[in-house]
Amino acid sequence: MKFHYVLLFLLHHHHRQQFFLFVSLVFSPLVRCGHHDYSDALSKSILFFEGQRSGVLPRDQRMKWREDSGLSDGRSMYSMDLTGGYFDAGDNVKFGFPMAFTTTMLAWSVIEFGELMPPSELRNALVAIRWGTDYLLKTVSQPNRIFVQVGDPYKDHNCWERPEDMDTARTVYAVDAPNPASEVAAETAAALAASSMAFRSVDPGYAQTLLRNSVLVFQYADNFRGAYSDNSNVRDGACPFYCDFSGYQDELLWGAAWLRRASQDNSYLNYIEINGKTLGADDNINEFGWDNKHTGLNVLVSKEALEGNMYSLQSYKVSADSFMCTLIPDSSSSHIDYTPGGLIYKPGGSNLQHATTTSFLLLVYANYLDRTSQTVNCGNLIASPLSLRTIAKNQADYILGHNPMGLSYMVGYGNRFPQRIHHRGSSLPSVKDHPQFIACKEGSTYFNSTNPNPNVLVGAIVGGPGEDDVYDDDRADFRKSEPTTYINAPFVGVLAYFAGNPN
Repeated sequence: MKFHYVLLFLLHHHHRQQFFLFVSLVFSPLVRCGHHDYSDALSKSILFFEGQRSGVLPRDQRMKWREDSGLSDGRSMYSMDLTGGYFDAGDNVKFGFPMAFTTTMLAWSVIEFGELMPPSELRNALVAIRWGTDYLLKTVSQPNRIFVQVGDPYKDHNCWERPEDMDTARTVYAVDAPNPASEVAAETAAALAASSMAFRSVDPGYAQTLLRNSVLVFQYADNFRGAYSDNSNVRDGACPFYCDFSGYQDELLWGAAWLRRASQDNSYLNYIEINGKTLGADDNINEFGWDNKHTGLNVLVSKEALEGNMYSLQSYKVSADSFMCTLIPDSSSSHIDYTPGGLIYKPGGSNLQHATTTSFLLLVYANYLDRTSQTVNCGNLIASPLSLRTIAKNQADYILGHNPMGLSYMVGYGNRFPQRIHHRGSSLPSVKDHPQFIACKEGSTYFNSTNPNPNVLVGAIVGGPGEDDVYDDDRADFRKSEPTTYINAPFVGVLAYFAGNPN
C-alpha cells in the first residue's frame, strides 16, 4: 500500500493509536536526529585528537584518561628526539604519511572555515595542527633525510597494549638521499605549507618556519623521485598498512599546489602548469584520501583557476567539475555508489573516510563557485553551490545519526554511538584507574570482552557501516569499528561550515 494511502486509511478509520504508533515507527530516527548540534560535534571532533597524542602530554590535556607515551622515540637508533605526533588509529604506531595528510586537512579546514569556528574552537584546532607540525618539523630536521615512521607495526599489532605501557620495538624508519620518499616528503611539504597559512595571523614567526621547511622538504620530494615504500628498509614497516598504492606523482603536484597557495611564488605555479600532464593530473581519478590526492588537488587548484581566470589551470577545474557531477545521483555522469540509507560508499575499509573527505571538497568547491558566481555544468543538469552543500549536509547528518541504524558514528555525540571501538587506549583500563603494567598479551582479555570500552574517545569517528547501512558494534571488526585521524580531520572543516550555517 502506498505511503499516503496508509496514512489516509488510518486517519479515516479513526485508528488514532495505530496511526501515532505508525508515525513514531516511520519517523523515529528522523525525529530523534532531525536537528544536529553541529557546534557540539565540532568541538568533539577536535577533542578526539587529544586522545591520539603521543609524547609528553601538556598540562591542559582534556582527555584525562591518557598519559605520556613513546618518550624514547628516536633516541636509541638515531640519538634523535622523535617524541610527539599522533597515533594514526587504534594502534600505537606513528605513520608519517597519513599523519602528514591529517595535518594538511586540519590546516585546510582552518583556512577555509576557521572564521566560522567559535574562537575557543579555532584555538583548539590550531593546537591540534601544531601537535602535528611540531612532530613533522622533527622528521625533516636533518638535511637529506626524512623520518617516515616510528614503531614496528607487526610487533605492535601483535599486542593489545596501552600506549603508556608500550614495550614493543620503536623501530625508526628513515629515508636518506638519494633514496626516494616523494609521497611522504611532498605530503609533509603540503602539511607545513597549509599550516603556515593557518598560523600566519596568530604566530607569524612559526608560520615562516613552517613555510621555510616546506620548501626544503619539497625539494627532497622532487629531486629524488620515487615511492618511499619502494625502499627495502622501509617496505616491511610501511606495507601493507600505508604502502603507496596510487603512486607518488599526485603528491608532487599536491605539495607544489600548497606551496603556490602559501607562498604565491610563480615557480610553483609553473610547476603545476608544466607537470600536470606528465604527473597524471588529467587521469581524472575520483578519489581523495591519505594515499590519493587527485580530487583534492583539482579542487585546490581550481580556486586560482576560478578567481584568477587562469586559463593555464583550466584542466584542473574541468576535472573538479567532473568529480562534482559524479556525486549527483540525477546527473548523467553519476557513478559514485550510495548505500540505501544515502551514505557515499566505496569498497574497502574505513568507509567514512570517503564520506568526510568528499563532504569537505563539496563545501570548499561550493564556496569557490559562490565567490565567482559560477555553477557546474553536468550535461543534463546544472549543479549550484547549494546542491553541492546539500549533498555534504546529507553525509554529515548521516554520520551524526540520521541513518537507518539511528546511530551516531561519532563517539560521545548523541544518545547512541559505538561503545566497543577498535582502539587500544580506549578499550583498556586507564593508567589512572589501573596503574599496574598490562603486558602485551594481557590486554587480550579486554580486547575479547563484550563490555563497552571503559574510556570514551570523545569525537572519534569510526570506520562506519557496510554497504547495507548495517553496523555491528564489534571491537574485532576493525574495518568498521576503528577510528582514524584522517577520517576526523576533514570533518572538522565540514562541521565548522554547518556550525556557522546550520540551515
